[in-house]
Amino acid sequence: MTIPSQFDAKAIEQKWYDYWMKNNYFHSEPDHRTPYTIVIPPPNVTGVLHMGHMLNNTIQDVLIRRARLKGFNACWVPGTDHASIATEAKVVDKLKKEGINKNDLSREEFLKHAWEWTDKYGGTILEQLKQLGCSCDWDRTKFTMDPDMSASVIKSFVDLYNKGMIYRGYRMVNWDPEAKTTLSDEEVNYEEQQGKLYFLKYKIEGSEEFLTIATTRPETIFGDTAICINPNDERFTHLKGKKAIVPIAGRVIPIIEDEYVDIEFGTGCLKVTPAHDVNDKALGDKHNLEVIDIFNDDASLNSFGLHYQGKDRFVVREEIAKELEANGSLPKTEIHLNKVGTSERTKAVIEPRLSDQWFLKMEELVKPAIKAVLETEEIKLYPKKFDNTYRHWLENIRDWNISRQLWWGQQIPAYYYGDGKEDFVVAENSEDALVLAQKATGKADLKAEDLRQDVDALDTWFSSWLWPMAVFGGILEPENKDFKYYYPTNDLVTGPDILFFWVARMIIAGYEYTGEKPFNNVYLTGLVRDKQRRKMSKSLGNSPDPLGLIEKFGADGVRVGLLLSASAGNDIMFDEELCNQGKAFSNKIWNAFKLIKGWEVSDAIPQPESSKVAIEWYEAKLNQTLAEIEDNFEKYRISDALMGIYKLVWDDFCSWFLEMIKPAYQQPIDSVTFAKAIEMLENNMKLLHPFMPFLTEEIWHLIKERSTEEALIISTWPESKLFNADLIADFETTIEVISGVRSIRKDKNIPFKDTIELKAINNDKFSTYFDSVISKLGNITSFEYVSEKVDSALSFRVKSNEYFIPIAGNINVDEEIAKLTEELNYIKEFLKSVQVKLSNEKFVANAKAEIIENERKKEADALSKIATIEQSLASLK
Repeated sequence: MTIPSQFDAKAIEQKWYDYWMKNNYFHSEPDHRTPYTIVIPPPNVTGVLHMGHMLNNTIQDVLIRRARLKGFNACWVPGTDHASIATEAKVVDKLKKEGINKNDLSREEFLKHAWEWTDKYGGTILEQLKQLGCSCDWDRTKFTMDPDMSASVIKSFVDLYNKGMIYRGYRMVNWDPEAKTTLSDEEVNYEEQQGKLYFLKYKIEGSEEFLTIATTRPETIFGDTAICINPNDERFTHLKGKKAIVPIAGRVIPIIEDEYVDIEFGTGCLKVTPAHDVNDKALGDKHNLEVIDIFNDDASLNSFGLHYQGKDRFVVREEIAKELEANGSLPKTEIHLNKVGTSERTKAVIEPRLSDQWFLKMEELVKPAIKAVLETEEIKLYPKKFDNTYRHWLENIRDWNISRQLWWGQQIPAYYYGDGKEDFVVAENSEDALVLAQKATGKADLKAEDLRQDVDALDTWFSSWLWPMAVFGGILEPENKDFKYYYPTNDLVTGPDILFFWVARMIIAGYEYTGEKPFNNVYLTGLVRDKQRRKMSKSLGNSPDPLGLIEKFGADGVRVGLLLSASAGNDIMFDEELCNQGKAFSNKIWNAFKLIKGWEVSDAIPQPESSKVAIEWYEAKLNQTLAEIEDNFEKYRISDALMGIYKLVWDDFCSWFLEMIKPAYQQPIDSVTFAKAIEMLENNMKLLHPFMPFLTEEIWHLIKERSTEEALIISTWPESKLFNADLIADFETTIEVISGVRSIRKDKNIPFKDTIELKAINNDKFSTYFDSVISKLGNITSFEYVSEKVDSALSFRVKSNEYFIPIAGNINVDEEIAKLTEELNYIKEFLKSVQVKLSNEKFVANAKAEIIENERKKEADALSKIATIEQSLASLK
């Protein structure tokens, strides 16, 4: 079997992905094994792969591939989310470019365009995940608008409504004027923006007196229906019971009294606009004020805006300020910092607006979810620091506004049979609705065409909060075998930015519908940022193309590069050099494999003692690393687990083990050692497979021909065994001895092909078990323990042990004495400068502890070097 000289990721990635798919390794069906289940956080159906997806899905693939190797029935369910706001916006924009206005279409016509868009672009991101190596069970791919998924959502709505938990309410909501829909409180981001504070003069009716009121939104004066003063404010006692005139509008409004007004804030009185401020609405309800909505759904002013009708609110803000100033109603403005709510999706400034919407009561629903994470720890968040974020959200939860003024999504299953707001029934379909409506009205002749279904769609999150249950049919058929086998799932990997939006809501839904948690553990990844700590985004142009990175560094290289720096919950400062490091690791492994396969093997030669010792050591080292890996996986320290394997393979296997067993130039290796080298290589491939699936599968099949039942993807994770920790510790000392020998060879220009002798005074009673390894790696013909210092020898120390290399004509003694004397004088001067610092009481008293510790280490190192050089000089002289 010919092994290519270079590792070519591009040449093997498609080959092995096709092989895995062809042999159905990713697919899972319930059987006798213990299930291990992950459901993918469904990306937006119109999305493409970005760096956050790369990180999140690589971690999931690591977990699922490891579970497969550990003998679990591993099932990773993929899918996409219909993303109502984002997708509808894209479709509307596409139609606009084609000269079509959404408002000119019927719902059915619009949905046809939306489905065409989804069918064209919906599978893109899932295909891209395949290039990353994701081993999802593609046969189980779900879309939140699939018929069964939509049916689950509708069934859930009807169930909650019948339990009295969903209600219709006329409330102040967050209105996104760009998407033209409501948003839940959690979908609004508050940003500090610099604006203006406008001081407006309201004339008191029947007098020449004015009241001055400060506002950040002068355009809302058209919706003013009162001015409010504090009844305890003596400045305004004379105004009680009087009325004021709204500037420009000329409307007369009452002056009301309420202790809600802060006497110390602003001018001590405020304008009340019940339709456009949540606090003003509460005041309006209390005082029975008129409610005047001045905005159209795109936040332009309606007819109440008089001559500003049809103009955008921000345009009006500028223009009305000029008009108010011109007529003397705007005495001054001030620069003002204000927190402004913006839409998470469209970034539009949110407008508070009164609207009839559907709400889900959350106060009781949330209790099991609080208990599961914060009390019983039935569900664990990693890192645990996110418990506090979770607590804050859930303990301050408000009723969830679940309706959206959109067409793309599950249509709310409420059917109106009359003109009144309360003339409706809720049912899973129009047939059931008709029966309910006939009962409600007592009209047996009521027909289906007499019913009107609510035009709003449900919030996307109301669909995805059912995801772990719905993907297995658990809402529609709670007793089906898939749901009973795979649910609850094991691990959820997602970003902390949707801890409330999605994670908490799935937990709430899980307990409501099954009485069980939806998953055991939640691994929260960090955000991928650039080197300047900026969040990666298209607008900043700082996000690399993930597929471009795979093309350049290989999927395995990108996976390793991302994971090496991806500690749970901490942001990643992404640099392409990380991927280059991953690619270099791939090349290192490939070259090590080629080296082993390039050796000639002989049954006729005995196994060297050094190889026997090396194998025993590496097996101990592998089992020690395996124990550490298992511990890191238990704690969801995926980055640390990879780093442990990385060091094992790069340092211990490639740099030490292979050197220890490598046969002499053009000589064969004994068959016993070779077989063990292959066994160790195979164990390394098993450990690496979850992280580097393509490279490892390629090497696995190049080691020897394997059947489809012997593929690495379905092989067996190495079994943990007891290991000799003393052996590992002794080798660390052995490394120091070998390094000492190599340093002298390098410093004295003694070629490695020239053999040397080594003598040692074993003051520390070091183990002699690795002496054969020291001899081999130092090309030492004679390694002898002595009780006295050796004359005419170069020396070095390892702890208290002294090692001597007789010069035996290898070097010029006089030149070496001169060189060592010069080095000794330099180090003595250096030592003197360090000791001057340490004897300075002021320095010692004021310097940081770590600085003083560093200086003491310098002193100790210098003293040790001086002792070694003086010893070498004494030997040479």
